[in-house]
Amino acid sequence: MSQHNITGSEAFERRPFVYIRALKPGGLRRRKARTAIAFAAGAAVATAAAITAVVVFVAPAIGG
Repeated sequence: MSQHNITGSEAFERRPFVYIRALKPGGLRRRKARTAIAFAAGAAVATAAAITAVVVFVAPAIGG
């Protein structure tokens, strides 16, 4: 026996079956902004680590 409550052609409709009632309008925008800030911070840390590695390994070879 099927445990699902889908009847007829509603399984093939484009609209979602579950509706979200309480959704704050700025939530998605804040989440995207937070993700962008985290990405930028990670890129900055990776760039700083790369520059440090270059200075540590290449500078002694150039300097003597």
